[in-house]
Amino acid sequence: MQKMTGSKIWKKFVDYLFVLAGTAIYALGVHVFTVPNQIAPGGVTGLATAVNALTGLPIGIFVSVINIPLILVGLKSLGRDFILKTLASTVFFTFLTDFAYQWIPVYQGNTLLAALFGGALIGLGIAAAFIRNGSTGGTDIINRMIQKKFPHLAIGKVVLLSDIVVIAFATFVFRELETALYAIISMFVCSKVIDSIIYGVDVGKMVMIVSNHCEGISHAVTKELGRGGTIIPAKGAYSGQEREILLCALRNNEFYKIKRLVNQIDPSAFLIVTNAGEVLGEGFKSISEQRL
Repeated sequence: MQKMTGSKIWKKFVDYLFVLAGTAIYALGVHVFTVPNQIAPGGVTGLATAVNALTGLPIGIFVSVINIPLILVGLKSLGRDFILKTLASTVFFTFLTDFAYQWIPVYQGNTLLAALFGGALIGLGIAAAFIRNGSTGGTDIINRMIQKKFPHLAIGKVVLLSDIVVIAFATFVFRELETALYAIISMFVCSKVIDSIIYGVDVGKMVMIVSNHCEGISHAVTKELGRGGTIIPAKGAYSGQEREILLCALRNNEFYKIKRLVNQIDPSAFLIVTNAGEVLGEGFKSISEQRL
C-alpha cells in the first residue's frame, strides 16, 4: 500500500472538513427552517420531510436508509473517495438532525423567510461538499453522476429539476398548494447558491466585435479597461470581404465601457454579447484556485 505524504493527508483532512461542515450547514437549514414550516426541500431530505409528517419516522434515519442503495449505485461510476465522503456526510446528517440539533430552537414564523433562509443554507451546505468531491447524499449522488456525464450542465439546475417529483409528493401529503410554492422558492434559492459557489463569482460577458478597426478598439480596451483581447481573422459570408473579430472577456460592470469605446471608434461595428458563466485566467480567477 502506498504511503500517504503529509500534503495528501492535509488534503484529505480539508476534504472531509468541508464535507462535514457542509453537512452541518445543510442539516441546520433543514432542522431550523424547512421541516418546522412543512417545506420539502427536494431530494431525499424533502421526501423524508413528507414521510415524517405521515408516519413520524425520524428524518435522519429515513435519509440513511434511502442513501444505502444510492451509494451502492454510485460506487462504480463516482469512485471510492466520493462515496466514502458521502457516507460520512450521511451518518453525520443523521446524528445531527435526529440527536445533536434537537436542542436548537426552530423557526416558525414567516414561511417565505423560512423558504429563503432554508434554501440558502441547504445550497451552501451542498456546494461546500461538492467543491471537495463529496456530497450530502440522496439525489446529490444521482445529480453528480449526471453532471459527470454532462459537464456542461450547471449542477444547481440539475438539482432543481430532480426535486420536482418530491415537491409534488410533499404537496399531496400536506394538502396545501402553498407548500409547493414555498418549496420551489427554497429550491430556486438553493440552486442559485450552489451555482454561485461552485462556478464562482467571476461571471461576466463574452463580447465578439466585428469591425474594420479591431486593432484600434483593442488598444482602447487595453488602455481604458486594462483588458486584453484576441483578434480573429474572418470573412464576410455575403460580401466575401476580409474582416476581423475582436474577442474579449469582461466583467459585467465593464460592459457599458466597451460599448462606449466601440461606438466612439467604429459606430458601424457589429457586436455579439453572451453571458459567461465563469471566466478563468489572467485578470480573473486563476485556474489553480479551483481547488483549495
